[in-house]
Amino acid sequence: MPRHKAKAPRLLKPALWVACLIPAARLAWRTWSNDLGPNPIEEVTHETGEATLILLLVTLAVTPLRRLSGWNRLIQLRRPLGLFAFFYATLHFSTYIVLDQFFAFEYILDDIRERPYITVGTAAFLLLIPLAVTSTKGWIRRLGRRWSMLHRLIYVSAALGVLHYIWLVKADLRRPLVFAAILALLLLLRTPPARAALGRARDAGRAAWRRRIEGRLEARVEPAAEPAAERSVPR
Repeated sequence: MPRHKAKAPRLLKPALWVACLIPAARLAWRTWSNDLGPNPIEEVTHETGEATLILLLVTLAVTPLRRLSGWNRLIQLRRPLGLFAFFYATLHFSTYIVLDQFFAFEYILDDIRERPYITVGTAAFLLLIPLAVTSTKGWIRRLGRRWSMLHRLIYVSAALGVLHYIWLVKADLRRPLVFAAILALLLLLRTPPARAALGRARDAGRAAWRRRIEGRLEARVEPAAEPAAERSVPR
């Protein structure tokens, strides 16, 4: 295997860590430079919430991308992506509990009961907890087939997260609806017809790539064969 191909998978996870930490680093920088605007708590809540949704959607995109590309190593990114989504969800929820409500659990429970967007947001976060806890290889072995069934809760959590965003914004729904459309597409790609279509697209892409490579090889071989043929002609 060429050295650059061997290095690519090793560089993939560090690059993923750097990319996933960018929202946290950006938020830390804005906090340090006093650039969070007139309502810093709301800004932190918004930034961590969006980072959670983005990472959840990217996590859900791994399997369709693997089916389309045929690059099975992509599946190794799903666990760290999911854990980073849980990390930002924890920051998001903690900002509400600690900075916004300052551990006033009586008011927090009232909010959960009376405000639908907080109700679904809390449910989305709680559903992520068992997924994060059981993401290790040990839990995969213990749960067996039940592990896959449990981790389908990510679909419910992502849907509740998008609904939380829609109900929170109320006025300008363009950005939340973009998240909703992406989630709907990712869920559609998990249906049997879509999975079959991805497989056909992957096979067609591989066949086209092979034909292209073979065509280039033939184009290189033919000019080299002509002088040899000329030398073999009797004079």
